Amino acid sequence: MPASRSRTERWRECLDQILQRQGGIELTLPVEQAGLSHEPGASGKNLLWRCRLLRLSDTEMVIERPCALGQTIDLADGIELICVMAIGQNRWTFATRTLGHVSLGTGGRPIMGLRLLMPSEVERCRRREHDRYATGDLAMPPVQGWPVLEPASVVAAEVACQAQINEARRAIESGRAIERQGVVLPEVGPMFTAQVVNVGGGGAGIVLPAAEAGALDRSRLLYLRIDLTPHIPVPLGVTARLVHQHLDSGMNVHAGLCFDFSFNPEHREFVGEQMKRYVGVLQSVQTRRMRKAA
Repeated sequence: MPASRSRTERWRECLDQILQRQGGIELTLPVEQAGLSHEPGASGKNLLWRCRLLRLSDTEMVIERPCALGQTIDLADGIELICVMAIGQNRWTFATRTLGHVSLGTGGRPIMGLRLLMPSEVERCRRREHDRYATGDLAMPPVQGWPVLEPASVVAAEVACQAQINEARRAIESGRAIERQGVVLPEVGPMFTAQVVNVGGGGAGIVLPAAEAGALDRSRLLYLRIDLTPHIPVPLGVTARLVHQHLDSGMNVHAGLCFDFSFNPEHREFVGEQMKRYVGVLQSVQTRRMRKAA
């Protein structure tokens, strides 16, 4: 029996292995692909939050609460989620829902965990020939990135990004069309394209196709424009520093990044707010549907 099939049938042992290694799973709120729903906010992109696995039982699992730049992402009880677990380059997805929160630990500072329903089965993410990264049917956010040549120049780009997003939101609220504005960039090298594969408390993981890998050799400081439209009406600009990288079997580059706000500390709160707003929109769409179905 192939190892991947064996692991799929013994998925609970894979979860136990992740727990023993103090590893994590990734979670996202389900979204519909553009054009499949006319409900505002229903279509969009999946942003995977990487959260450490804290406890397992026969009926539930407990993970650390997702957060963005020190701000906790609140998920209400009963919210449906899609989760991804990985062993090596093999990845599986499963559906679950939130069951509430629980405080773990005795003495010192307790850890607040998020309870999730234990799935009854998992499904392997199968790579397709054209895929850069095996994520099943998830729609991963595309990224434009540039190696930064002059670090201090990121400030003007981040300030312009904030202004464009705020102006776009005001236009939406007043019923006006969003005006297209030019992209303000730092002093940078050639552009590369990538995908966000997960985010954590203070950084993100991205995947670059093999043809784009050379971009990471020019500078460890990168400027990214993360496309989370339509929930965030303009791509979110943020500076990040390369922490580590490795190649997969397809010669794609997996890069671990730490967001860098040392040049513009005020941008940290703004980016965190956008991440929370993104989750809030998806959560409110799901809540409205649950109320209609009740």
